[in-house]
Amino acid sequence: MDDPSPFQRLWALAIGTLRPPPGRGRIALAFAYGIVCHALFAAAVIAMIVAMFFGMTISLGNLPAPWSFAANALLLLQFPLVHSLLLTRRGGPKLSRLAPAPHGGTLATTTYAIVASIQLLLLFALWTPSGTIWWQAEGAAFIGLCAAYAASWALLIKASYDAGAEVQSGALGWMSLAQDKKPEFPDMPTTGLFRFVRQPIYVSFALTTWTVPVWTPDQLAVAISLTAYCLLAPLLKERRFAARYGDRFAAYKARVPYALPLRWTRTDDTDTTQQPSDL
Repeated sequence: MDDPSPFQRLWALAIGTLRPPPGRGRIALAFAYGIVCHALFAAAVIAMIVAMFFGMTISLGNLPAPWSFAANALLLLQFPLVHSLLLTRRGGPKLSRLAPAPHGGTLATTTYAIVASIQLLLLFALWTPSGTIWWQAEGAAFIGLCAAYAASWALLIKASYDAGAEVQSGALGWMSLAQDKKPEFPDMPTTGLFRFVRQPIYVSFALTTWTVPVWTPDQLAVAISLTAYCLLAPLLKERRFAARYGDRFAAYKARVPYALPLRWTRTDDTDTTQQPSDL
């Protein structure tokens, strides 16, 4: 049988969770982590959607200047720094120690999703708005940007599904623990949106920051910071993929562009002008 599709993997994992082997303590821990993980994940996504839709003008932060500037800068920095650190060789063991032994390794993906969700909640719920609105879309522009914003989020959901929804959502860890088995990670993603660019999750995540109908200094700071992260962080990810998959990833990298669905090639041996061509 060929490699299972993302849906087949997720379905098999979910069905197995409904029939776990005996072990009340293990099962209780797994489901407790699952509930916390998915509740925080949903809250973080909702907070991000709402906060950016209104240009970061709605949040719980209420610090006076200049403390608000420092606090907002820290909120912006903590997400990319911690999010990337936990994926390094040094960060991995720390991530495992955040869950009860001896289940830290099994719950790593769930713990990672919990930490990331808390980070996003901190960023978008505790941001202190500047109170300045540069531009707010109206009429057809508002409708168009709302559609673009929704499309960006749809692309992010699709890209996460293509990469492995069980990993991206944190479900892999707690569902594997419930079944008392080692997590089975999906293979290197090359289908779906990964046929067009190597980093569709990061690209669509960045798009959500630029398709909002309200623009403020706050939204611009968030968009620039998170877009920079989305362009640079995958470089570390690709180093891990190169080490793990070797020639397979090298061939995929040569065939599929990094972030834009365009390839730049020379027209001939003497012409140095590069032209885009669709994949």
